[in-house]
Amino acid sequence: MKRKKNSVEDSTTLIALSDHPEQIYGSMETCAAAQENKNVFSDGVTRIDFVLVWEESVNPLKSAESDEVSSGSSRDTHRKWRTEFLSRLRTAGLHQEMKEVVQGKTKTTYVLLSAPWNVLCYYAEEISVRVPLQAVTTPISIWSEKILEKLHIPNIMAQDVPNLPPDYYTCQFRSNKLERFLGHENKDTFFKTTQRHQILYEILARTPYGSLKRGEVGIGRLVSEHVLTAAFPLHEGPFEMPKTPVDPQSLNMRQILHHYWARWACWRKYQPLDHIREYFGEKIALYFAWLGFYTGWLLPAAVVGFIIFLFGIWLMVTDVAAEELCTSGDTFVMCPLCNICRYWNLSSICYTYKAGLLFDNGGTVFFSIFMSLWAVTFLEYWKRTSSILSHRWDCSEFEEIEERPRPEFTALAPMTVRNPVTGAEEPYFPETQRLSRTLTGNMVIILMIAIVLIFLIAIILYRTILSIIIYRSQNGFFIFSAGRIASLTGSMLNLLVILLLSRLYTYLAQILTRWEMHRTQTKYEDAFILKVFIFQFVNFYSSPVYIAFFKGRFVGYPGKYNTLLGIRNEDCGASGCLIELAQELLVIMVGKQVISNIQEFVLPKLKAWWHRRKLKPAPSQEVIDEPDSEPGLSPWEANYQLLVCEGLFDEYLEMVLQFGFITIFVAACPLAPLFALINNWVEVRLDAQKFVCEYRRPVVERAQDIGIWLTILKFISYLAVITNAFLIAFTSDFLPRLFYRYTTGGMRGYVNFTLSVAPANYTQSHMTCRYRGLKDDKGQPTQDYYHLLAIRLSFVIIFEHVVLLIGRIIDWMVPDIPEEVEIKVKREHYMAKEALAENQSLSRTVLEEMERQISELRHRGRTQSAMNDISSPEQEDKPTV
Repeated sequence: MKRKKNSVEDSTTLIALSDHPEQIYGSMETCAAAQENKNVFSDGVTRIDFVLVWEESVNPLKSAESDEVSSGSSRDTHRKWRTEFLSRLRTAGLHQEMKEVVQGKTKTTYVLLSAPWNVLCYYAEEISVRVPLQAVTTPISIWSEKILEKLHIPNIMAQDVPNLPPDYYTCQFRSNKLERFLGHENKDTFFKTTQRHQILYEILARTPYGSLKRGEVGIGRLVSEHVLTAAFPLHEGPFEMPKTPVDPQSLNMRQILHHYWARWACWRKYQPLDHIREYFGEKIALYFAWLGFYTGWLLPAAVVGFIIFLFGIWLMVTDVAAEELCTSGDTFVMCPLCNICRYWNLSSICYTYKAGLLFDNGGTVFFSIFMSLWAVTFLEYWKRTSSILSHRWDCSEFEEIEERPRPEFTALAPMTVRNPVTGAEEPYFPETQRLSRTLTGNMVIILMIAIVLIFLIAIILYRTILSIIIYRSQNGFFIFSAGRIASLTGSMLNLLVILLLSRLYTYLAQILTRWEMHRTQTKYEDAFILKVFIFQFVNFYSSPVYIAFFKGRFVGYPGKYNTLLGIRNEDCGASGCLIELAQELLVIMVGKQVISNIQEFVLPKLKAWWHRRKLKPAPSQEVIDEPDSEPGLSPWEANYQLLVCEGLFDEYLEMVLQFGFITIFVAACPLAPLFALINNWVEVRLDAQKFVCEYRRPVVERAQDIGIWLTILKFISYLAVITNAFLIAFTSDFLPRLFYRYTTGGMRGYVNFTLSVAPANYTQSHMTCRYRGLKDDKGQPTQDYYHLLAIRLSFVIIFEHVVLLIGRIIDWMVPDIPEEVEIKVKREHYMAKEALAENQSLSRTVLEEMERQISELRHRGRTQSAMNDISSPEQEDKPTV
């Protein structure tokens, strides 16, 4: 039964408040690691779990002006919101310590936050934090390591990374079962640092600071409104190695990740995935696991593609048709390429025709089949690897059972509904309203796709008009290269349009997805990713699809050319469309990769330099609680100078688009996997350096897999089979060559076979000329055209069915979840059931005390929440009399 939420319920749902942060299970003890890293309060004991930052100008007039320009809110309103937010955090039981740093005319305020033991226990149970039950003693094995060991080949990829995080059987935390979990004796280390960050971020994201009706809730809104400048957890010390030799076991996790992973010297080593997961969380670790897995699988694809390319080079020298064309002289006089163009000899494109053999030869068919099966096999083995990692990292049931509603959804949902399984009241957003919002978002997507197609038509017209302008220039060199110049500049212009439209649409997609009110973070991200991918798919692939399947298909013939806006339709060059497609792919794929890598390498360093320069115009001056401050920056100042982590969306999108280029259009460019492999080797290091050295530490996010990206990859792999079949059948010269060889017994005369004679009524000149196509002297298709068309269609059907059948067999032979993982899952479920069973022995006194304290905490939360809500800014919404 659905019912509307009232204001008291809103606050209670958002955050349970507590008046006294007393510790239920013990006091905080001195943490040596925290003291060593200086991530502690002034007392040297209390750990810093999160930092809030805001900047103010020392000059009030200047501050007021900047506030009005940046956020449209007054300085007093911002101060009021901050005061209310910090007050509610204190009421929730969080410890706070404030630091103020004056730098020139700017005062930067840092609020250090720490969660006491009772708050950690309460929210750990609320958000289903998993804690260890028993250590797993089974060693972690790598398949490539096993193979190299059996072959007695030294493994250059192996490295001994110190402080390997232990693996445990785990279950969801229950405060009344504390004594059954490993490490419960030490309250400082029982919850991992990343789990403490999760708990703090959950509190920050659910805490209101103003009117709930206006959505004034959560740390994300405060940062976006510029009420706060930043909110982040701290890195565990510096990433630089100590100047003096030290025991590797004494290094902090950030130093280990930098030395054994982020350095360029580690390009050939295994990634320390367990260390990455321990420091950055499962979501980021899964991204790097997938990126490393994908890069490793690109190696055989790159080798085979390079061999096919070498085969093309051999054909350049030995091909009979190419030799016939190059020695034809004035034999084949071709019709003009435009209305003001001249006749030309086919022999003039000798080198271009030979270059086309690099990408259009018999090996293309084999490589297309190979890459289609490669894509299917790659995805099947990734699903196995993903299931192994998700179980090892305690995320195998995250989306189905453990994932909670997004804090923004909890705050803004207009009503609640009783969960039929648990019986608990949960926030609810009507499906009819979400459907109407989704349809509106789809209309925006269709509009943006229409804009992309308009730009595509504009680029087509640009190429045609530029060719006409070059022909009118009367310059012999430019006239000879007019088609190539127009095609190359058109590709570069298309890349520029792609990048500009991508930025605009990504911004729109974020607004639309937030407006659609998705319940969980996973559903929110999946909806956002799908929106952007549909647009980017059209944006990036529309031009290659046009060249592969539409360009040159609707040209007509001499005397009866088809036109678009009065301009003759584009025709393929004399050497065919496949070489133009290869050029387009190389410009877009390689060009985008080069631009992205330059941006990822240069821009973060420039931003970090500018940020540090802006924050350090004068030596820092601590003005509160820092009488004995040591020289140098404090950890929160040093972390504030780093860049904001921008998430993984752009990283995934770049790799998935690359996957599309090397599978959908691989028949046109066998070297694409090689360029992708080189790019990804660089990409892993650049991304690792950004996360370890240049970004603030992101809040840990759990994830079960790579999400909807896997579904998109499957869609691309199936589309690649169909696309390559049509590409070989209708764009490549493979089938016409095969047909001619079969009907004549050789390749002599093939060039003449592909050319038709212009109709007699072609009035441009009395000279006889030729053009590409299997047509008679009246412009009608010949019998060979229809025979070849039947062969093309048969090839498409056979190619598609054979490849998809073999893919199905591979899918059947490779189970998604290994047998040993299934056994471990059952073992973990059994242990969790035993540990949480009510009939197990436990100290009755301790149990009753725990339950009493937790019950009191919740009772105070509801009472205080209602009292605060009455006096909160919610009253601003009521009309005054």
